[in-house]
Amino acid sequence: MTTQGMGLHLQGIHKTYGKTAAVNNISIEIRSGEFFTLLGPSGCGKTTLLRMIAGMELQDSGRIILDGRDITRLPAIKRQINTVFQSYALFPHLNIFENIAFGLRSRKLPENEINQRVAQSMDMLELGNMKNRFPHQLSGGQNQRVALARALINEPKVLLLDEPMSALDAKLRAQVQVELRRLQQKLHQTFILVTHDQDEALVVSDRVAVMREGQIIQFGTPEQVYDAPKNKFVAEFLGAANLIPGRFENGLFHTDIGSFVLSKPPAWNQGLVAIRPEWITVSETQPAQNGIRAKVSEIIYRGTSRDLWFEPGRIRVRSSTYKHFSIGDEAWLEFAPSELVVLDE
Repeated sequence: MTTQGMGLHLQGIHKTYGKTAAVNNISIEIRSGEFFTLLGPSGCGKTTLLRMIAGMELQDSGRIILDGRDITRLPAIKRQINTVFQSYALFPHLNIFENIAFGLRSRKLPENEINQRVAQSMDMLELGNMKNRFPHQLSGGQNQRVALARALINEPKVLLLDEPMSALDAKLRAQVQVELRRLQQKLHQTFILVTHDQDEALVVSDRVAVMREGQIIQFGTPEQVYDAPKNKFVAEFLGAANLIPGRFENGLFHTDIGSFVLSKPPAWNQGLVAIRPEWITVSETQPAQNGIRAKVSEIIYRGTSRDLWFEPGRIRVRSSTYKHFSIGDEAWLEFAPSELVVLDE
């Protein structure tokens, strides 16, 4: 059966374990050649969804369409979808060459073709002259590249990545994220990443789907999801956010710390607006609108920036390090109307 165009289409995917809906009626289109990320906390259903795409688990209902072909009931081995696991799942008794060649050997390809393709794959992932080494002799980042090479050498239409960077230290993780993004752009292949790390999702993705309790709460480009979170959960899960409760009346948003002009009126009378710490401007002079006078109550130095907490309202501000503050200093905070995001709750 063929239906729809290129890319991966999930239609009404539902999976329950006992009375718990692990994945609850998810429908989404993942475009061919994009880097798509499923982001959410532990237990939100993202790995279960990934396993159903891979064919390792069968959904209770719904369909999976890949490049116009219904693969819902197709066994994992016939799906042209490969997975890189959190543990990399390399064979410890095989050297790097044989780890990468494993899928080609299982398909009984000629030896000269295997040698050529493994060499190309190792060059592409900058594994150089490591073919005779074993996984225990490589760093975490190198093993990750071996796992990628082994998956990509089979030329899958979709590559699934199940938290593949979680075992790396912070510095290496940041480096490998950028490498992974560059590789995907070079190959123009569809990558689907599962992660709970919001920084990782923002760095690598063309689009991000934020999941919670088996459902996709919001999806879009990293900029769309970060700059315009729909609700409190998304605002807090993707970075720091000041959540300000209040009521909207006579064209102003009235709160305990002051009244603010909003760029667009909310659909509710009482609710929340969010503003990122880095979007608040600190000034010595009173702004023309949306300014409050506040006092520094806490300072955290982060190297490239400082986090400042101001009272009243326990407002968190991210400021450049060249601006020096001490606890007890007073300043004006400007909440620009365009930076105050109205939440749907």
